[in-house]
Amino acid sequence: MTDTLEALPPEIQLDDYLAEHNATIVTTEGSHAVSVHGELDLDGHRVPYHLVPDEGFLGKSGKWRKLDGAAKLALVKERWNDAARLKLEGQLAACAREVFAVDGIDPLRALSAFMAKYERAKVRCNIALDRVAAARSRQSADKAAAKTRDAVNLSRYPESFATAYAMQRHFIAVLGPTNSGKTHAAMEHLQKAKSGVYLAPLRLLALENYTRLQQAGVAVSLITGEQRKLHPEATHVASTVEMLNPERQVEVAVIDEIQLLDDPDRGAAWTAAVCGVPAQTIYLVGAPESREAIESLVARVGGTLEVRTLERKTALQMDKAPLLSLKNLQPGDVLIAFSRREVLNWRDKVIEQGLTVSAIYGNLSPEVRQAQAERFVAGETQVVVATDAIGMGLNTPARRIIFTTASKWDGYAEGIVAAPLAKQIAGRAGRFGKHETGYVAGFDGLTHKTIGALLRQKAEPLPNNGFFVAPSLKYLEAISQATGEAKLKPLLGLFAKHINVHDEFFLPANLSDQMEKAEWLDSLPLSLADRFTFSLCPVSTKIPMLDNALHDWAEQRARSKTAPLLRMMGTGGRNELQYLEDSCKLYAAYAWLGYRMPETFPDGEMAQLLMQSTSERIDALLQAQNAQKRKSRGGREPMRRKSGAGRQR
Repeated sequence: MTDTLEALPPEIQLDDYLAEHNATIVTTEGSHAVSVHGELDLDGHRVPYHLVPDEGFLGKSGKWRKLDGAAKLALVKERWNDAARLKLEGQLAACAREVFAVDGIDPLRALSAFMAKYERAKVRCNIALDRVAAARSRQSADKAAAKTRDAVNLSRYPESFATAYAMQRHFIAVLGPTNSGKTHAAMEHLQKAKSGVYLAPLRLLALENYTRLQQAGVAVSLITGEQRKLHPEATHVASTVEMLNPERQVEVAVIDEIQLLDDPDRGAAWTAAVCGVPAQTIYLVGAPESREAIESLVARVGGTLEVRTLERKTALQMDKAPLLSLKNLQPGDVLIAFSRREVLNWRDKVIEQGLTVSAIYGNLSPEVRQAQAERFVAGETQVVVATDAIGMGLNTPARRIIFTTASKWDGYAEGIVAAPLAKQIAGRAGRFGKHETGYVAGFDGLTHKTIGALLRQKAEPLPNNGFFVAPSLKYLEAISQATGEAKLKPLLGLFAKHINVHDEFFLPANLSDQMEKAEWLDSLPLSLADRFTFSLCPVSTKIPMLDNALHDWAEQRARSKTAPLLRMMGTGGRNELQYLEDSCKLYAAYAWLGYRMPETFPDGEMAQLLMQSTSERIDALLQAQNAQKRKSRGGREPMRRKSGAGRQR
């Protein structure tokens, strides 16, 4: 038989030898190798394998191809034979016994690593042992997770606001579209109450209603992240929602724009406000689609609920045709763009038409936005060009809202604006008491058609569970104590991962920005409380001047040194406006830290003054740019148009 086999061509002999020894030739890692398969029998457990023995490599592919049949056969016999099989199976058996010795894991799942036709035995043994180590780690992590879940049991989240939870609270949801008067009704009750708090989504709104309460003769304080105006005998507070004091009991509270419960970035502040505001009567003011969410959340936190729905006070309708040309603009119109650059571009185009303009966009401080809006209200400017910043908190009695586009960059991609946002912006048209009807248009045909469809779209109700929650320092300290973890970024990750609510009624808020800051803060010798505070500082890491300042301030704190206020002197030129805007944000961030770490940031009052003066410079610069543009038109006076002029509707 042997003589017969040896009489065959070497290529046939090689194929027969491989078949007899459960082997094949494979190409891996740029080389030819013997890949073998078989099965181990370990105490009744069958463990299959299919891999390349450590000595099973036959050489680089180019070299292998140059060998003749006899040389190939000889090399394979040298690398794979009965002795080689015994050695391989001994190696695999030793690894397998190590795996079987570990309790509480599935050994065969770990040993499935042996089934890897193109990989060497040593590598696959290591992978099997790595799987065991990972399983052990998971067991340890499960124990830690149990402790963490106990520390972060958000099913008891409402109970963590002890003062509010102990009260008998009555909620009144006042729901309606823009221009329905819903905020007015709530504020009327607030200003008549013996004590109260107004919680706003924006510093601008807090400031506006602080002024409103002041004018009504109410002793009121203003408290925002970066600004304080404290009345020594204050009975009321107007503040941003994040600045809620859950220990100060009041008679009436107003929580504005309650539909922001559904915002993954800031919705946690509204969840905390509903759960934690210690008021006898709480107004929840917002869009009609919030109703189901409010009913669900109030049922969970306890209290009685009354729902009031309001209708819009003036008619709102689409223009019959798009604007098509800026020559068709009229005084009282508002043009909507969705970026700072586009606002300034459209502003310049409108000025070229002989109209005076107010420009409003999110990068401006609240004071500048308010000043620009007030010029429009007073008739000093005829047209507003704005981003969606106009949709909330600004009194801009527009006759007509015109969308220059229906697309907006959402931070990830360009897309059609959400219907609720389109409705909120469009709703600014037709101010009650000034216009009988508000009109909406698109600049071009496609935009006009798209906006019309968005306004007709039926609003989807907010989800009635999955309310966002952000970790407080108290929660993070509890997790740290339970797990021994001291770094902020892993603690934030543990909070997000181990929320112990099976019905997912509460969910972790979007912590990505905070975790990005936490990563470098963890490298500094700061307390957990300090790292937590810096991680919440309202600074955009996308603006180098602000990002660098935050790093410098944190390092000063770590060295127990005073952080002087950086005085940013404008350099003028084409980037002066951007520079002043960023400087204003810098002063605001310093003031924010000054209220929380006054020993490190002692120049908070100076920061406030610089915020104000820089805001005035920005406003003056915008006005100067308007004047310069008009001057470049040859000094012609602004065009005067009757409000009824223009195309027939």
